[in-house]
Amino acid sequence: MHSEFRVETQTTGRLTTLTVTGELDLMSTPVLERELERAYVSDAKLILLDLRELAFMDSTGLHLLVKAQQRAEEAGRRLALTRGREQVQRLLDLTGVSEVVKIVDSPEELHEADRAPDGP
Repeated sequence: MHSEFRVETQTTGRLTTLTVTGELDLMSTPVLERELERAYVSDAKLILLDLRELAFMDSTGLHLLVKAQQRAEEAGRRLALTRGREQVQRLLDLTGVSEVVKIVDSPEELHEADRAPDGP
C-alpha cells in the first residue's frame, strides 16, 4: 500500500515551513520539488522541511534533500529539517546528510536557535 503523499506549505514572516506527509519516493519527489522552488523565489530567508510525518524516504527523496540544500544556498536561503521518523532519520545519518543540513527536533527549536545571540 502506498501512503498518500502531501506537502503543506505555511509562511510566517521570513520562514516557510513545508510539512511533508507520506512517502517521499520517485513518484512523489516532483511534488516536493515544485513546492521548494516556490520557496526559493519567495521572501523566505529560512525554509524548514518538517519530516516528522514522513513515513518513508528512498534514495530519490534523499537526493532531493541534498539538492535542496545546495539550491537554498544558491538562492541565498537557509534550509533546515525537523528530525524524521526512525527510517528517515537513519537514512539521513547513514548517508551523512545529517552532517550537511541543520536538523532540529521541532520547529520551535529552530526559532529558539535563531533568537540566540551569536557566539564569540
